[in-house]
Amino acid sequence: MGSVEELAKVVARLQREVTRLSDQEEVRKLQYKYGYYLDKCLYKEVAELYSDHPDTCVEFLGGRYNGKDGVKRLYVGRFSKAFVNGRNGPVHGFLLDHPQIQGIVDINSEGTRAKGRFRSMMSAGTHDSVKDTHPRGPVQWWEGGIYENEYIKEDGTWKIFRLKYFPFWHATFEKGWSHTKPNYVPFLSTMYPDDPNGPNELCEHPMLWPDTRVVPFHYEHPVTGEPMADDDLRAPEFGKDPSTSLPPLTLSAPRSQ
Repeated sequence: MGSVEELAKVVARLQREVTRLSDQEEVRKLQYKYGYYLDKCLYKEVAELYSDHPDTCVEFLGGRYNGKDGVKRLYVGRFSKAFVNGRNGPVHGFLLDHPQIQGIVDINSEGTRAKGRFRSMMSAGTHDSVKDTHPRGPVQWWEGGIYENEYIKEDGTWKIFRLKYFPFWHATFEKGWSHTKPNYVPFLSTMYPDDPNGPNELCEHPMLWPDTRVVPFHYEHPVTGEPMADDDLRAPEFGKDPSTSLPPLTLSAPRSQ
């Protein structure tokens, strides 16, 4: 009898482990699909990857877009109008690739929420043949960024809950990152509704290259179990005390948490 009970416990444990691993893969696939849709300016499809939870948000360039309406305002409003003249889908001669790589996904014990850290290395710009017809003109640029995202499982389907993108650096193709001007891509500064495509809130202490503060990790050190010290998340100038740096970045949490 005891062996049967022990076997049942082993089976139950393996079932939980299989579910956890399956959930990890589903979240990772969700983020990869986000990147593929974003590459081709399929902004309606991107927006539908998000939960309609009241705490849903996107953080981008120092602004926070709240709720599903905010999500649509960023993708279907701001991005679509700026890059593809309001259509859903690509336009000829415009490149906007967002590879989603180095994914680390952790599922909560209930199997209902997840957190994921991903990296993107963007290559973007216009082809010479459209330099006079696309509003971006003749341009080629690089961008590197970190995602620290949250996901939610609703009715058996994983959805993006809170996407927090930190565009770490930008550079023109011609000159590279050593010569990127400060505020190369200006932070969002006007909120909705004063800006019809603006964020609901402005984030504290946003960063852009050459600011190299650490985007906080959602996980603790895998060997020591310790979180990072605040001073280690700062980025002082060479040889200077960490206290001279900007404050460490923080990850926002849902209001309901």
